[in-house]
Amino acid sequence: MATRRATNIVWHDHKVTRAVRAAAKGQRPAILWFTGLSGAGKSTIANALESRLLRLGRHTYLLDGDNVRHGFNRDLGFSDADRVENIRRVGEVAKLFVDAGLIVMTAFISPFYADRDLVRNLVGEGEFIEVFVYAPLEVAEARDPKGLYQRARAGEISNFTGIDSPYEEPESPELILDTSKLTVEQSVDALVDYLVKVGLLSVG
Repeated sequence: MATRRATNIVWHDHKVTRAVRAAAKGQRPAILWFTGLSGAGKSTIANALESRLLRLGRHTYLLDGDNVRHGFNRDLGFSDADRVENIRRVGEVAKLFVDAGLIVMTAFISPFYADRDLVRNLVGEGEFIEVFVYAPLEVAEARDPKGLYQRARAGEISNFTGIDSPYEEPESPELILDTSKLTVEQSVDALVDYLVKVGLLSVG
C-alpha cells in the first residue's frame, strides 16, 4: 500500500536559525557534492578533505554512498527509480546538515543530471558545490577497489554505472578533479583553494 502524504502538517519556525547555528560555528555551511564513476576517488578525496577541514577547525560531516545504504537507505536497490530516491533522501539529509551550520560532503555516484540539480535547488545560492571527480572508465575499471567492475563484466551485477547503466557527466560543475592526473593531496589542495576563493573558508 502506497504511503499517503499527510495533509494536516504545518511548518514550525525555530528561534535558533540556520544563520545563528552557522555563526556559532564561525563558518558558512555548504554541500560539497562529489560525483563520478565508481573507482574515480570520490570517497577517498572526501575523506581527505574532511580531515584537512577538521585540522582547520571547521565543523563537518561526510555522507558516503555505501555507508548510507547500510542503514538509512538499506531498503533501496540500484534500479533507476531507486537511485533517484537514494539521492532525493540524501539531498534532504544534506539540507538538514546545512541548516545545522555544517560543511557537509557527499560521495555518491549520483549518475543523473536531474537528481544532482534537485539537490542544488534544495539549498541557497552558493551552498551547493558540485565536484566532478573524473577518471576515464578504463582508469576507474583498472583500479576497481571493490571488485565491482569485474563482477559487472561477468554479469554478476546489473545496472552498474559505466557498464550497463549510464553516467551523465556534469555540464558545468564548480570544480573538476581529474584523478588520473592529480594525487589525493593535490585534489584536496584544489578543493581548499576553491573554498577560500568563494569565501567559504579562510586559512592562515
